[in-house]
Amino acid sequence: MKAVTKLREKKGRIDSGELTLEEKLLGIDRVTKVVKGGRHLRFRALVVVGDGLGHVGFGLAKAAAIPEAVRKAGAMAKKRLIEVPIKDGTIPHEILAKFGASKILLKPAAPGTGLIVGSTARAVLELAGVRDVLGKSLGGRSKINVAKATMVALSNLRKSEEAANQPALTDVTAGEAQKEKVDETE
Repeated sequence: MKAVTKLREKKGRIDSGELTLEEKLLGIDRVTKVVKGGRHLRFRALVVVGDGLGHVGFGLAKAAAIPEAVRKAGAMAKKRLIEVPIKDGTIPHEILAKFGASKILLKPAAPGTGLIVGSTARAVLELAGVRDVLGKSLGGRSKINVAKATMVALSNLRKSEEAANQPALTDVTAGEAQKEKVDETE
């Protein structure tokens, strides 16, 4: 399975004014920039917002004070809301997404399984409203890259009707394609 690295198609903006959004702070980091006069200290906040009904957003912002950084990151997350297709409390199909050095693999799960995935991706999925999913975070462990990879994965999910209309590669056809590649090289 090839990792998805960017959005499949540009989707319309979602108005956050009519949604009741919950905000979750994933991390605060102290960052410094060395300038001629010394070190310039700032704080970086990572915030995820969602309504639990299929809308989730991610924001990252810096400011001189922690509350200001959190407020700015929350506002940025509300601007970048995406819609997530949810089918019976889980995702419609398996997906592998990559951002930077981080990859995330998400698989649909049976009802009652819960969110079996790392803490950063779990926060994003909880706020999106996904209740059951199996997942694995691969590669880099940076919270920012894992959160962005999860957002890329969720934004590239197709609705179950779209997935049914598109022909999928089965194991048999994939095996035949592999044999054809081997034959061509000889």
